Amino acid sequence: MRLIFILFAAACWALFLRFFMKDRSRYRNCYLLAIALLSLVPCLLSFAGERMGLVLMVLFFGTLTAVLIVPFFLIHNGFVMIRKEGRHISHLLSLFMGLAILAGEIATFVVLLGDSSAFGSGVMDGPGPSGWYAALAVLSVSVIYGSLSFLTFMVYVLFLQIIPRKKDFDYVIIHGAGLSGGERVTRLLQERLDKAVEVYRKDPTPPKMIPSGGRGEDEKISEAEAMKRYLLSRGIPESDILMEDASRTTRENLLFSKQILDSQAGRKYTALVTSNYHVYRALRYCRSIGLVCTGIGSHVAFYYWPSALIREFIAIHAEKKHAVLFAAGWLLCMALLFCLLF
Repeated sequence: MRLIFILFAAACWALFLRFFMKDRSRYRNCYLLAIALLSLVPCLLSFAGERMGLVLMVLFFGTLTAVLIVPFFLIHNGFVMIRKEGRHISHLLSLFMGLAILAGEIATFVVLLGDSSAFGSGVMDGPGPSGWYAALAVLSVSVIYGSLSFLTFMVYVLFLQIIPRKKDFDYVIIHGAGLSGGERVTRLLQERLDKAVEVYRKDPTPPKMIPSGGRGEDEKISEAEAMKRYLLSRGIPESDILMEDASRTTRENLLFSKQILDSQAGRKYTALVTSNYHVYRALRYCRSIGLVCTGIGSHVAFYYWPSALIREFIAIHAEKKHAVLFAAGWLLCMALLFCLLF
């Protein structure tokens, strides 16, 4: 039996690595990685021997504790975001998600431990559960489905940060962000620039740096110009800086940077430096415009990361293809729930 588990895990990891090496920006990699990681559980348990029961109990209660803590962590993080970043809707995402998960957990608890006949009448009364019980079941399954989808996405984004990468780059594109006071780099942008400088200094043949970002309506200079000034202050020679200062969007950042690359001669092994939560979506844009590069994530303040990652998840699923697939998955879950209830 142990050999079967080992062979199954090896097959799952081989499948994931095959698609991962082919294209790191494909969304299917998120689920293939999740399956590969889950395949390790029975494989590792097979080595537990007589202690398998104890290991299973530790895993169960550890997972249950984590699940119960998550919504309160997200709600707390939401208030931290409000205090540090303001009340913009994008800063409230972790708060909203925490409240949604908490509601889903309460609904799940009621559904698992409650009696459907104790919920009184409702529009769905008749054969099967009461209307309120069915509504709570729908909420429970919806939150579980959304949470698991987000978890697979988060794990893959983290995986992208820890895999080994080559260090011999010819160009480093630095993805822009807004400026403070119209001319100074923000903390978020400084982290990206510092990571790019780190890549530059570790490279055996220092690459050309391409700070990318145009001038916003409330900015005195372009983001690329502010980035260039910062790079110069960190000792990067001006001859190694090629500015891209016309872009206004993420896609334009990459498209116009690619145009600079295309105008250069010689080898063009390229790195793209952006915030760690943004690497995956940036790679998707790179694929759409034919830009081959390695994504490198810069450090982001821990309190900022949950809301930023939720925003990335929403942006990916706003794409028509993934919106349809996500909705299809939810409808399948609802169909299975209906079969169980009725």
